[in-house]
Amino acid sequence: MIEIKIDDILTFKKAHPCGGKEWRVRRTGVDLKLECTTCGRLIMMPRVEALKKIKK
Repeated sequence: MIEIKIDDILTFKKAHPCGGKEWRVRRTGVDLKLECTTCGRLIMMPRVEALKKIKK
């Protein structure tokens, strides 16, 4: 399992509608709170779902 810490930058396989693929971790736990580094949008995503979408 990948260790994810606050302020880590995650690169997803699929781009956000704004064109950004990188997300900064704002909160960890069962759910992750992620902020798009391009547009600043905040989303909550289950950890299991995020682990499937991570490229690196």
